[in-house]
Amino acid sequence: MTRVLVPLTVLEGESVSPGLVRLLEPVDVTVLGYHVLPEQTPPDQARLQYGERATDALADLATAFEDDGREADYRLAFTHDRDQTIDRVAAETESRAYVITGAAGSVDRLFVALTGDVAVDRILEFVVELVGDREIGVTLFLATDAEADGRLALEEAVETLSRRGIDAASTLVVSEGPLDAVSGAPFDALREAAAEHDAIVVGEHAPSLQSFLLGEKPERIAAESVGPVLVVRPPARDASSASLSDSS
Repeated sequence: MTRVLVPLTVLEGESVSPGLVRLLEPVDVTVLGYHVLPEQTPPDQARLQYGERATDALADLATAFEDDGREADYRLAFTHDRDQTIDRVAAETESRAYVITGAAGSVDRLFVALTGDVAVDRILEFVVELVGDREIGVTLFLATDAEADGRLALEEAVETLSRRGIDAASTLVVSEGPLDAVSGAPFDALREAAAEHDAIVVGEHAPSLQSFLLGEKPERIAAESVGPVLVVRPPARDASSASLSDSS
């Protein structure tokens, strides 16, 4: 079964919304509780000081995902680098995607951005498994400077989802350049469209999207206002390449 990683700042009390728990019902889940340490603080020292409290909180969070045969486990990491830790644990657990949590009630429609380094087929496979036979609609979004190719790609993607019984619509934004900057019409269109949906699915390594979803505080606040974001990872990255600067 597909697995999704759910990173949480466990010592700061970050939790998951009921809507996110329900959205992830068709997949297995690993909850990653992490805490970013000052450079001078050794991870082992933090583990001794906070490990028991963090583990108890993680066990409770993982229990929230255990339902109907779904597997849910958890990891704990004290780290100096959040992104490297998420990347390493996602690789170790073979997670297809990881989540940026946000407030969510009922998820009736997903916004799916077909951009970034992840192949469209891989994103669509994930969406099909996530939606399953539930009545969750999908809006596919593509920004491109090649209108004909973009329109064809969206038509094929809509057809793929429709064959699986998923209500799919599409939005194409044609610009002078690809979606590679945190400005301009493509980004504005993405931001406005995403805000009208209950949750977002994106491929990893889309520069604009990463700034929008993972960047500085204003962008992060914007992301949190539109609900959970599921980031689909490329296939088979080597876990051994991750940093050893954390403890899990």
